Amino acid sequence: MNHLSLIIKREYLTKVKNKSFIIMTVLSPIIFIALIAVVAYLSQLNNDKVHVISVLDESNLVKDIFESSEKTTYNLFENNMTLEEAKALSKESNAYGLLHVDKISDVKMASNHITFYSEESPSLTVISDLERQLGNKLTNINLKKNKVDIAMINASKVRVNIAQESFEGEKTSKTDSFAKLAFGIAAGYLLFMFIIIYGNMIMRSVIEEKTSRIIEVIISSVKPIQLMLGKIIGTSLAGITQFAIWIVLSTVLMVVVSAFIGIDISKVQTPQQELMQQAMETPELNMKVQEAIIAFYNLPLANLVVAFVFFFIGGYLLYSSLYAAIGAAVDNETDTQQFMMPIIMPLMLAVYIGIFTVIEDPHGTVSTVFSFIPLTSPVVMLMRIPFGVPLWQQLLSLLILVGSFIFTVWFAAKIYRVGILMYGKKASYKELIKWIKY
Repeated sequence: MNHLSLIIKREYLTKVKNKSFIIMTVLSPIIFIALIAVVAYLSQLNNDKVHVISVLDESNLVKDIFESSEKTTYNLFENNMTLEEAKALSKESNAYGLLHVDKISDVKMASNHITFYSEESPSLTVISDLERQLGNKLTNINLKKNKVDIAMINASKVRVNIAQESFEGEKTSKTDSFAKLAFGIAAGYLLFMFIIIYGNMIMRSVIEEKTSRIIEVIISSVKPIQLMLGKIIGTSLAGITQFAIWIVLSTVLMVVVSAFIGIDISKVQTPQQELMQQAMETPELNMKVQEAIIAFYNLPLANLVVAFVFFFIGGYLLYSSLYAAIGAAVDNETDTQQFMMPIIMPLMLAVYIGIFTVIEDPHGTVSTVFSFIPLTSPVVMLMRIPFGVPLWQQLLSLLILVGSFIFTVWFAAKIYRVGILMYGKKASYKELIKWIKY
């Protein structure tokens, strides 16, 4: 196995010294932060913009609800003005739009008498805010008309928040479930992207050496399985190095952008975030924030970190061996398409099962079964663990994954052994079966 360490070193140094690798390692964080900075700058401009909305209330029912704020200014017209005059005046003053409330005979039919006029399509946030204000006001008017005591209704409302607790006395909440789901989705998506990016890198590396005939020299002194493992591990280490550099560079660039350009990326807010911040001032939402913090600390963090490392490595190595086998079976990257779908489909299936099944029933039959199937277990099991998976199930799933990796390496090495010396012939599934039997 002495050759294995040499191959790993060669693969690693070849990758990290490659010009395209160096350029993309440096350029990717710059492009990423530049895009964020542009979005932040445009968002900042958008946040500084004040919407001037003209209001013509011919019903005299709702004009008192419109109060100007930092982002929105309401210009109330006299109700003796005609609609055409209001439109013309709004255009002349470059108003964002004109809200026209026609005479309303029946409050229930108010939707047929309210129109927003504007030059361009209005913001969904603006329209939603207007609908909310108008809806609340007209509802109160309708209640008063029916001689209903609004204060009594508000005082009679009962808010129910069902406490959750296991039979063993462990307290949980809905927020805990969201925190667990968030971790599971993040872990599954990270593994998915890592496999796609660096699995393709391994495949391209094999194809390049095969087409350049360098492989013929190397294979004379190294076993195919050692060469394949060396490529997988070496490329993986290069990928980890690139990933670490991206994190460091992105952090540094974000600090530089915030300090010298004057855009605090962390404080850029969308209108939805502004609404959330305003809502946070209420005691109820402050309680929700505290629940979220408690939910984070309730996560089995030690178990999650250890399981993430082992399942991440196991899943990546399993798929990387398949990518290496595909690279050995073809002469160029175009021919890989017929073999890629059987690899990508289990990954996509795992992500969908994790998102749509695990959150609803993490211990159900579907979630449990797919957390043991090696092609889907790295993603599905990582999504299940936050919800509390017995240790024996985690260990069994990991053992199956490791065993599958060993089998896949043996299986892929047989394809690799024949495929790396095959030129000028497109491989088919029938051909691959023949190579395995050699």
